Amino acid sequence: MIRLLLTLVLLLPACAVPARAEFETQATSAYVLDLTTGTVLLDKNADIPLPPASMSKLMTVYMLFEALRDNPNVSLDTRFGVSTKAREMGGSTMFLNERDRPTVDELLHGIIVQSGNDATVVAAEGLAGTEDAFARLMNQRAADLGMTNSTFANASGWPNPIHRMSTHDLAILASRIIEDFPEYYGYFSIPEWDYDGRAPQNRYNRNPLLHLGIGVDGLKTGHTSEAGYGLVGSAMQGDRRIVFVISGLPSSEARAEEGERIVNWAFRQYVKTGILTRGQKVAAAPVWMGDVTEIGLVAPEDAAVLVPAINLGEMTASVEFTGPLEAPITAGAQVADLVVRREGLPDAHLPLVSDRDVIRGGFVPRVRTATNVLAQKLIGQVQGLF
Repeated sequence: MIRLLLTLVLLLPACAVPARAEFETQATSAYVLDLTTGTVLLDKNADIPLPPASMSKLMTVYMLFEALRDNPNVSLDTRFGVSTKAREMGGSTMFLNERDRPTVDELLHGIIVQSGNDATVVAAEGLAGTEDAFARLMNQRAADLGMTNSTFANASGWPNPIHRMSTHDLAILASRIIEDFPEYYGYFSIPEWDYDGRAPQNRYNRNPLLHLGIGVDGLKTGHTSEAGYGLVGSAMQGDRRIVFVISGLPSSEARAEEGERIVNWAFRQYVKTGILTRGQKVAAAPVWMGDVTEIGLVAPEDAAVLVPAINLGEMTASVEFTGPLEAPITAGAQVADLVVRREGLPDAHLPLVSDRDVIRGGFVPRVRTATNVLAQKLIGQVQGLF
């Protein structure tokens, strides 16, 4: 069994323009993902663990969403108590006190819109008993989600030397929130809210891009003196959605400007192009010991890739599989990959599946296969003599 490659050429309308320039950002760390196609558009120091400040509240929000989905004892109307620890939290707060019993819905507003540190402690204690216990759960869940450069010490992002997240991990988390909990994603675009009229000066959503009309509808800002200014954002234009994370900017103005630049760049410099339709045969692959000698490799669904808008032209693609494929094979089983290569972007890997069932051949097909293999070996040995 050997790894086989079949090289194809995919042609797009050509434009006689120069190739795109790499995006330059003043952020210490940045990560931009086209969520629709899974294409990484920008990766600058994205796997370095950094202080995330309030951007790490997204982990608390994600786990609160999970509790709403999975825990029958938690609903939007469930009320949590407020501890003295929660009430004493500094920074941005909902101004909760020990007499309050906020609902989960109110806490989500408080965490997402007001960035309430007290609200995150209330949520953590309500779900896990103590904030320390909740932080341990955060670390376990982050590992499950593939966030390999995140370590949590608390629920709010309050400065702590071991509380760290990478911008890549924040993008993973943002993507999971969008994909796993679309029913709750609307919280992130709420422009203002205050709890019981207590914090009118802290009622505005800190996301500076929500009102610009460029498709931004989330997610969370962060700032401490150590972390600088950061933003986890997402935007939708047409049928494309991007997720972006920037960290380490020197001011709120720089954060707003950089976020807007990234959104405009991501949507203007790249276009989505369909290259496969469901059931389309791309290639054929030989079969070993089956009732047929080859199968068609077909697309299981419509597929598109992202390409630079100012450099549309030739793409190359390779069909890759380990072959010959050994019977039995089930129709619809993934047996190969179409690897698409484009200038300046990571390779796109698209699955290809078998177009039919293949059963293991009986005595005659297996003898025929063995005979063919032996004949090929003998021909090779004879040719080697000349």
